[in-house]
Amino acid sequence: MAESINKKTLVTLRAAFAAFGVYFCMYGFRKPFTVASFEGLAYFGVDYKVLIIIAQVMGYFISKFIGIKFISELKPEKRIFYLFTFIAVAELALLGFAVVPAPYNILLMFINGIPLGMIWGIVFSYIEGRKTTEIIGLFLCSSFVVSSGFTKSVGKFLMDTFNVSEFWMPFSAGLIFIIPLLIFGFMLEKLPKPTEEDILLKNKRQPLNKTERKKIIKQFFIPIVCITFLYVSLTILRDFRDNFNREIWDNLHIKFDSSIFTLTEIPIAIMVLLILSFMVKVKNNKRAFAYYHYILFGGILTVGFSTYLFENSQLSPFIWMTLSGFGMYLCYIPFNGIYFDRMIAAFDIKGNVGFLIYFVDSFGYLGSVLILLYKNFGSSQTSWLNFYIKLNYIIVVIALIFSLIAFIMFRKKSRKNKINNKPYINFDTSKSI
Repeated sequence: MAESINKKTLVTLRAAFAAFGVYFCMYGFRKPFTVASFEGLAYFGVDYKVLIIIAQVMGYFISKFIGIKFISELKPEKRIFYLFTFIAVAELALLGFAVVPAPYNILLMFINGIPLGMIWGIVFSYIEGRKTTEIIGLFLCSSFVVSSGFTKSVGKFLMDTFNVSEFWMPFSAGLIFIIPLLIFGFMLEKLPKPTEEDILLKNKRQPLNKTERKKIIKQFFIPIVCITFLYVSLTILRDFRDNFNREIWDNLHIKFDSSIFTLTEIPIAIMVLLILSFMVKVKNNKRAFAYYHYILFGGILTVGFSTYLFENSQLSPFIWMTLSGFGMYLCYIPFNGIYFDRMIAAFDIKGNVGFLIYFVDSFGYLGSVLILLYKNFGSSQTSWLNFYIKLNYIIVVIALIFSLIAFIMFRKKSRKNKINNKPYINFDTSKSI
């Protein structure tokens, strides 16, 4: 028995380590360029940095729509090939970004975003449908909290220490992460398949065809629409904070070095990991799914209250950036897999997490593009800091409304299915499975 437990624990640790490593390294090909300022460059009446961020996000946006079909139909034996191929294409695009002069290299940043947008779905497909998916998923999700700041620190370090230009820095940073990514990728590929116990607890995960995808949308149309709007608002807030972190810190008039981008994110990752890790102890899928909505409410309110206290000089800039980031990520992280993993198990849905993730994700990045365009053309005189503060308040209101509606609709849906004797587990947490 002890040997069996140890074996299961070892698989969980290997999966968590490998998934964390792959996605952490992926950010080395995605985020370092955002630490560069590209001062004095503007084209078509738009700041150059805004243009390349929009270009990459548009690539991500298109990738997510492609991923709705591609990831949901991806066969396990093809995963490692596509993982390494997509990373190679992304790095070659960064080489092109360095070689091709501006503004023509904007297209290369668009190309960079397309393959990178597929990586999350590939990585999560290795770990979904397991008894310990939540704990593995938490480590995976914590990677993009820490990695974003770390890879930006790497980019700034390359520019400050080795005088690497802003255009060559993204490619140079990517080179640093190639070998580690290959190692972590092969570790993922060597993971054993879900056991019979995993399948019994979390349902067997299988590819979805077009008809099956439409069926899921039809059955859960209203709550999925609410979750999509909620996720769009969270993605807007997260991307704005992530892409313009340097500008926000500049507006705070605080002296900082490259480590600030990592130092604020590490406590966020630890706090989120600790809170969400308790969900692993909740074996009742319907109860766990309900609890995720309570966590959403708490995270949203944390963003609002911390911003209010900062505006009233009750919090220091560092504490505010940490707390507001914590609240945002507490809401954002579950939607990157573990929320939908519980949804599939709670409602006995025959399918996989990849489809639901990419469905909501595709609209999320569209929202990011629109908010950047509004900032440039509709609110160009507003500082990055003040715009971020206003954005916090707006997102808090939107997120509270849609999370509450989604929670209510899921409860109604489960009760209706129970009355009609449909094969969904009751969402009422007062009842046992």
